[in-house]
Amino acid sequence: MTEPQVYRAQPADLPAVLALVEEFCAADRHEFDEARVTRALGPLLARDEHGQVWLIGAPRPSGYAVLTWGWSLESGGREALLDEIYVREQGRGRGAALLDRVVAAAAEAGASAMFLETEAHNARVRAFYARHGFDAEKSIWMSRPLGAG
Repeated sequence: MTEPQVYRAQPADLPAVLALVEEFCAADRHEFDEARVTRALGPLLARDEHGQVWLIGAPRPSGYAVLTWGWSLESGGREALLDEIYVREQGRGRGAALLDRVVAAAAEAGASAMFLETEAHNARVRAFYARHGFDAEKSIWMSRPLGAG
């Protein structure tokens, strides 16, 4: 069995990425707002200023990951946030291959740490991340909408 190709998404990949994001939202029971997602993906597909989008599988991608950049005094500068990762077919090593490439991309871009968020009820996903070197933080993230978007 050949290893699936993992590659950096480009602006021309927008339709494929949107279809995968819509699948992810349906599977995770999140609202899918195509205009909002398209607006957010644009800079990530065109440049590296805010982050990167990665795809797995060619010619028809079967998964994606969104990596964004943050800045932190505690981290000593650039840090990475794995904003989303989704693989259509689970249990075949594709998620691991995609995650490994995204972690490497963050390190190559100078990030000193990578963070991610999981749903509190999703122990299966936390076990997956733990197998790949992620530890649960003691801090609790909080959020507040700011009205933009």
